[in-house]
Amino acid sequence: MANTTSAKKATRKIAARTIVNKSRRTQMRGSVRQVEEAIASGDKDAALKAMANAEPALMKAAQRNIVHRNQASRKVSRLVKQISKIGQEQVAT
Repeated sequence: MANTTSAKKATRKIAARTIVNKSRRTQMRGSVRQVEEAIASGDKDAALKAMANAEPALMKAAQRNIVHRNQASRKVSRLVKQISKIGQEQVAT
């Protein structure tokens, strides 16, 4: 348990930031999930539209230290690569 006044205040601040960060993380994951679902269904247009929302969400989360910036960049890169494969698979088959 916190003893000093400043430690008690820090605990309150941490609790408040945790609530905000959880909300932002949930929102980010939801936008990524929409992209992944569009990729799974094979709908390239829907995947591109969802990606237009997911990329800024990932980068903002990285800026706000909710996720590591390399993790966000890696996720964007992998999603874009998967989206680009959608059109290639249809041509190849």
